[in-house]
Amino acid sequence: MFSAAMQITTTTLALGANIPGKWGMPMDTMHRVVEEIKLLGYRVQSCSRIIRSTPMGMRRQPDFCNAVVAVEARVGTAALLRSMKRLERAAGRRPGPRWGPRPLDIDILTHGGRTIGFGTRRTKPGSLLLPHPNLAERTFVLEPMSEIAPHWRHPATGRTVREMRLTLRQPRRVANHVAIAKRRPAWQK
Repeated sequence: MFSAAMQITTTTLALGANIPGKWGMPMDTMHRVVEEIKLLGYRVQSCSRIIRSTPMGMRRQPDFCNAVVAVEARVGTAALLRSMKRLERAAGRRPGPRWGPRPLDIDILTHGGRTIGFGTRRTKPGSLLLPHPNLAERTFVLEPMSEIAPHWRHPATGRTVREMRLTLRQPRRVANHVAIAKRRPAWQK
């Protein structure tokens, strides 16, 4: 999977779950996915606390468990995207409505400082845009990301995660964020 010629790249991933899946309840899934990421050969650098947030879009669904994890690996963007999609399927994710309930959602937020297609519209479903095009608009991403990478700068705006978080207008539907893990589990240390 890893090429000796590729550089080690730091990647940040947003994790979310709000319904039971093959790996159990959403909180179980959040713990399991980090272990599965390690089994793929990624080195976990840091993990945020797990927070609870109200869902976007479809409102008649359970709250989400959300976290952000930073990993290191020697892998290109296409292989990274494929491996994260495989993890989602392994946890029980199936095609469904946009912003609908899911046992696992993994969004690639950043990958080695690369900018891919940013500022353009996605040409086909599932294509990767970096940094994630909605990163700066999502409290449920910026809140946990601010714990592990508060000084990361958005390549297009130059704003840090902390600055984006402080200036974000929080729509009611995503403003309810509560840390649900008082102490960090072993995988988050």
